[in-house]
Amino acid sequence: MSTETPAPPYWRLSGFYLFYFATLGALLPYWSLYLQSLGFTPQKIGELMALLMATRILAPNVWAYIADHSGKRMIIVRIASLLAILAFSAVYLNHSYWALAGVMVTFSFFWNGTLAQVEVTTLTHLGKKTHHYSRVRLWGSIGFVITAALLGFLLDHAGMDLLPAVILTLMAGIWVMSLTVPESNTHHHHPHHGSLWRVLQKPEVLTFFVAAFLMQASHGPYYTFYTIYMEGYGYSRGLIGSLWAIGVIAEVGLFLGMHRLLPALGARWMLLGSLLLASLRWLLLGLYPSLLPLMVFAQLLHAATFGAFHAAAIDWVHRHFTGPHQGRGQALYSSLGFGAGGAFGSFYSGHLWTLEPKDAYLAAALIGITAFCLAYPTIDRPSK
Repeated sequence: MSTETPAPPYWRLSGFYLFYFATLGALLPYWSLYLQSLGFTPQKIGELMALLMATRILAPNVWAYIADHSGKRMIIVRIASLLAILAFSAVYLNHSYWALAGVMVTFSFFWNGTLAQVEVTTLTHLGKKTHHYSRVRLWGSIGFVITAALLGFLLDHAGMDLLPAVILTLMAGIWVMSLTVPESNTHHHHPHHGSLWRVLQKPEVLTFFVAAFLMQASHGPYYTFYTIYMEGYGYSRGLIGSLWAIGVIAEVGLFLGMHRLLPALGARWMLLGSLLLASLRWLLLGLYPSLLPLMVFAQLLHAATFGAFHAAAIDWVHRHFTGPHQGRGQALYSSLGFGAGGAFGSFYSGHLWTLEPKDAYLAAALIGITAFCLAYPTIDRPSK
């Protein structure tokens, strides 16, 4: 009888990431513009975008708890993806602040519950080759690039009213791809792995989650207001979409080499280097927005501020949260980083924006430096 590990379903997993991050490529660059077109103020836009992030605090943990106890991760992903489509469809019913807040919370509760479980499924399918994760994940970046680049030009000509239909179409793609991904062969009950609380009490684990929170908080002005910010300096939506795409193309390039970089450098130095480069990126955006070459360079730094940090973080969590804790470990990274950190980032940037937009980016740079100073003495290589 053959004992070879089955080959991972590379293209099916890649297809899920493609559509998931293509949806994000429509939401992050353009949803704030859509809200602006409806007449919302910067504070209200920041609050509504914060709701999109805030559901990541709860949703991944709820779905992870169910998945870790049932082992049926992909069934949960399929149900949540379908419910997210139905919830987002309500965006056409009412454009008041509270109605849209309800849509954002409901849709994102289901949508944000899916990714962490697919991350666990992907890593389990990869087995001992988890450093090849980036070769699957890069298709998500490609999806983001295609959407962000093309949608800017399309919205310039067709108008912002088209955006909800585009998002719904991409979300349908997420659901279809989820139907094709098989369950991974996980084992959920391993008492020798100890309690989750014991893992969370380790200083390096606590520091890692604080750093992840601060890293995503530093992205708040970028994810919430970058398109509006650049429009204020005379950039067209088509050019702004291209700038978004440049950042993610750089991320794709990094993902292509991550299977070599991560074993060579280790997660510690990739995480720390990414925090420093994030501070540099936000300083450039805050101080020199009218200089296109510097804006292109700042977008190239997305390879570090998202790509390197995220790939190293996924690997770090996978090594520290083992056995029955894998799903909740990835969910905690998602909820505390992208959820709590992203929500805080959207909230503070919305309130600083009315004072002086560049102050939001200078605050983001300070947050990145603070995260580096906290992480440097504590976060170590996961292989130790």
